[in-house]
Amino acid sequence: MKEIALETRNLDLYYGDAQALLGVDIKIPKHKVTALIGPSGCGKSTLLRCFNRMNDLIPVCTVKGSILYHGKEITERSTDVVELRKKIGMVFQQPNPFPKSIYENVIYGPKVHGIKDRKRLDDIAEESLRGAALWDEVKDRLHDPARGLSGGQQQRLCIARTLSVDPDIILMDEPCSALDPIATAKIENLITELKEEYTVVIVTHNMQQAARVSDYTGFMYMGKLIEFDTTPVIFERPKEELTENYITGRFG
Repeated sequence: MKEIALETRNLDLYYGDAQALLGVDIKIPKHKVTALIGPSGCGKSTLLRCFNRMNDLIPVCTVKGSILYHGKEITERSTDVVELRKKIGMVFQQPNPFPKSIYENVIYGPKVHGIKDRKRLDDIAEESLRGAALWDEVKDRLHDPARGLSGGQQQRLCIARTLSVDPDIILMDEPCSALDPIATAKIENLITELKEEYTVVIVTHNMQQAARVSDYTGFMYMGKLIEFDTTPVIFERPKEELTENYITGRFG
C-alpha cells in the first residue's frame, strides 16, 4: 500500500458566495509526482494552494472539509502555518527571486528560521543549489544579483530557495509556463530527480508535460475532481468520458 503524503476529504472552497471547489477527495502519494490538469478556471491552482493554506491570505476565502498532511488535520486554527509552509513549499508560475544576491536568496529561509552559523549557511546554499541543478552554473558568481539570471535559472533558484528550508513536499504552480523549451526541459528533468527525496505536486496546463513528468494525474473540471489515477491510465484509458474528451482535445 502506497504511503499518502496529502489527502483531502469532501473539500469545498468558496470565494465569497462563489464555490470554487466542490467535494474534492484526493490522495497524493509520497515520493511521487502528481499532476493536476484541466481547463483554465477549473480549480487546480486553488486546490494546490489548499495544501499549504495559501488561500488563507485571501480574506473572502472559506474552506470546508478536511485536509490531511501525513494523516494530521491542517485546517484547524492550532496549525502552525509558518511551519506548515516550511514543510510544504511552493514554486510559483513566474520566477520571483528577491532583489538580493543568488547566495542571499537561497539562505534567506534558513536565516529566518534561526540558522546563523556561516559555515552551515554556506553548506545549505551549496546543497540547495545542487539539488536544483544550478550549482555548476552559478558557483563562481554567488554574490551577483539573482535577477541577472535567465528566466529558467531564476526558476531553479526559486526551487533551491524552497529546498533550503528542508521541505517534505514541493508544490509547483505552472512552473514552466514562462520558460522557453530548453529551460522547460531542465525543470522537467529536475522534477523527475526531486521525487527521490520529495513529494511533488504540479499544476500544469500542458498535458504533454503532465504525461512526461508525473506518476499520477488528476483531471479537474468546474471545481470537481473528475478522475484521479496513474498517469498511463488517465492518458491512455480514462474511465470518464469527460476526461477522455479533454485529453483528446474536444474541449479545453
